[in-house]
Amino acid sequence: MQAMDFEKLLDEYRTIWNNRKLQSDQVPEEILKEAISRDLKDENSHPRARKTLMVKYYLATKRIIESSLPTESKIMLIQLHMEIAESIQAGAVK
Repeated sequence: MQAMDFEKLLDEYRTIWNNRKLQSDQVPEEILKEAISRDLKDENSHPRARKTLMVKYYLATKRIIESSLPTESKIMLIQLHMEIAESIQAGAVK
């Protein structure tokens, strides 16, 4: 698999989650990873309505698979989601 082009992946991520504000002074890699982490932690929902990490991972993966993105981009985005979910589960991402 080729190296990740985070700027391209961030643009593609924006097409799937088009109502998310993903603007920052950070580099594209940090913006994308932070957005994925927030999504998996369900930080965009009210605390009482939040879903579990595994439910959010499933929903994100399903959304990526069903998108019209190129297969290579889908794989890279799912890989990022998996890595970040594992970090969250291990307590490495606060």
